[in-house]
Amino acid sequence: MSTESHRRISDGLFYWVAGGCGFVAGLVGAAFHFVVNALLEWPQWLADRLGTGLLAISIAAAIAAASVTFAYLLTRRFAPEAAGSGVPEVEGALEGVRQVRWRRVLPVKFVGGVFALSSGLVAGREGPTIHMGASIGAAFAEWLRLDKVDLHALLAAGAAAGLSAAFNAPFAAVLFVIEETRKQFNYNLRSYVAVIVASAGSAFGMELVGGTAPPLRIDVGAVPLLLLPAFMVLGAGLGFLGVAFNKCLIVALDWRAKAFARLPVLYPALVGAGVGALWFVLPMAVGGGEGMIPTLPMAGWPLSLLLLIAVVRFIGTMASYPVGVPAGIFSPLLTFATSVGLIAGLLFEMALRQAGLPVPPLLGPSCAVAAMGGLFSASIRAPLVGVVLVVELTGSFDLILPLMVTCVTAHVVAEWLGGRPIYEVLLERTLRSAGRAPHGPVPSASSPVGIDGGSSDGVRR
Repeated sequence: MSTESHRRISDGLFYWVAGGCGFVAGLVGAAFHFVVNALLEWPQWLADRLGTGLLAISIAAAIAAASVTFAYLLTRRFAPEAAGSGVPEVEGALEGVRQVRWRRVLPVKFVGGVFALSSGLVAGREGPTIHMGASIGAAFAEWLRLDKVDLHALLAAGAAAGLSAAFNAPFAAVLFVIEETRKQFNYNLRSYVAVIVASAGSAFGMELVGGTAPPLRIDVGAVPLLLLPAFMVLGAGLGFLGVAFNKCLIVALDWRAKAFARLPVLYPALVGAGVGALWFVLPMAVGGGEGMIPTLPMAGWPLSLLLLIAVVRFIGTMASYPVGVPAGIFSPLLTFATSVGLIAGLLFEMALRQAGLPVPPLLGPSCAVAAMGGLFSASIRAPLVGVVLVVELTGSFDLILPLMVTCVTAHVVAEWLGGRPIYEVLLERTLRSAGRAPHGPVPSASSPVGIDGGSSDGVRR
């Protein structure tokens, strides 16, 4: 955007611009979800025609491998910064150390995300919608020739709109931008209102076309106050688990970069083939997991099966995220946390029965909901967002107090362990790959460095 044509518009007009930005982000997010949902029917289509034998498994592996490889090559060739979730890239843009090149990010994030997520990768849709929303904000700012302050506000507003479109959670989206980007967000009335208006506009745009957010309602029971210490224990365990999750993700990124440095395209092909085969062998191990979240608590599965789900979902996330395609970690994180919470709920129930104490109804689902917020808080380090997001997603308003206890405890324990917010670490990886200090000058528009530490070869260093 030319520095000669920067201008400032009135507050009222700017709020209309922010609302329009959010509305467009909602429409784009809805279209993204519709396309992904439609294409995710291909395994069932294949099974209806070929059954679930070796031939179907082989064809599914080939289809998914081709889809993921195409998404990887598209991202590597045209917009390496579009790989990964996009949240670190947005934070870098708000901090002034990265640029949102919306002309390349928008199409690559959309098309690459569609191919990657419809393959069955254990990855979320919210990262791409957040990055696309911020890109739409950058486009509005450029078209209207707004100054840097308003560009900053529209980047934040667009990111909030993207999250709102992903989960139909406008309130949590506002808090996410304010709490997660608290070091970068230019907090004033003008930018704050812009974020709120954009989130609402996004929810309106999404609902206008039928609504696409996954239904994640979970029935929970009232938790006696005497059981609050149990949720502190759960939160403490999730604090450890969140730090471990973040470190394992970084280790996976490092391993992928070193092991496939000479032939980086081989990794997405292998992972794609693996998830394609798993569609028929172990379908609970693939996909973002949004559909599993409301069904897991009511399934009544034994401890052994829940442990299996937790392990395969964890491994799937660690294998999928380093591929180098547009994909987020919110949904896999929440699905993994749901299984962990149900495991904790079963253990609490056993302990209560052993002590001869009554077991509250729906204790397992309550622990699952609390675990979603707790692991989110420990990994992303935004406890307030963890509480509000989970309540808004699941409708578990009766669980606010146990949820707050779990989230705050998880956050404090993660802080005590020296853990750092995952997006902050990923942003620093990106900047180091660009050969710049975390608070150095903005990389040039021709910089080949991709998001989350990705370079021009698509491998995170």
